[in-house]
Amino acid sequence: MDRRKILNTAVLLVTMLTLFAAVLGPEALAKYKDKSNLNQITVEEVDTLNEGYRYTLSSNEKLYLLAECLNHQVLPESELSARTRAVAQDVDALMGTYAFVVNRQSPEKADEDVFAVCNREMAILKELGILPQDVKEVEPDTYTAVPYSAIDVLEPQKNMSVWKLSLSTMQQNANKAGRLIDVYMDGDTGKIYSFYVRTERTWAELEPEAIMESWCTYLGLTGMEAYDSENPLLETTPDFLKYRFPGIDESGTIVTIGFYEGINELFLKIV
Repeated sequence: MDRRKILNTAVLLVTMLTLFAAVLGPEALAKYKDKSNLNQITVEEVDTLNEGYRYTLSSNEKLYLLAECLNHQVLPESELSARTRAVAQDVDALMGTYAFVVNRQSPEKADEDVFAVCNREMAILKELGILPQDVKEVEPDTYTAVPYSAIDVLEPQKNMSVWKLSLSTMQQNANKAGRLIDVYMDGDTGKIYSFYVRTERTWAELEPEAIMESWCTYLGLTGMEAYDSENPLLETTPDFLKYRFPGIDESGTIVTIGFYEGINELFLKIV
């Protein structure tokens, strides 16, 4: 066989091997790689910079959010303030970007637990001098508990769960002395943001400045400052003090501590 035939045969063989590798090589390589990775655990770092997260509200932001939501609702109020509050309301004032809605997804069994949480927090408030010692514990048979969600409609990631406990309206002619009338509690922590209570003590016997300082520490609030109301006639009692806390916007949150004489009702409200 001459040299030319040998060269042609070699070229043909190389070409066939190349074609064979091009056709079957990738498939064989993939099978080999899959086999080597089978039943093997591998760890790979993933960029989580753009991963979603749960927005966490600070205590001041929670206070602000709850106040804004309650400003668009019928306010918790005593019998006296209910009688003296004007019936007519500005419809535009009831509309806005905040919603306070009943949370129907809350488990029913939590209804019983919330009373124990409320009594626990009331005991803490008594120890801190925020609530008078004569205020009685709440019981499931005399109180109603309703779960709510407070939501910033434009930024729904800003939301919080809230429990409202109220002395049952079924308790007609019940003795309300030393009773909690209304309370708003943080649904996650149980912290008390607002309350109305009947007490044997008088406004002169109470120390509202000290109560507010203790309540501020209890909730972990910052930036508290005295606030002079532009229209003191909005309150139905002369016995009150107002404070302002920084919130989500420049307006902040106005908190009022006051006392209804005659029915001896101490209140701390955020609306």
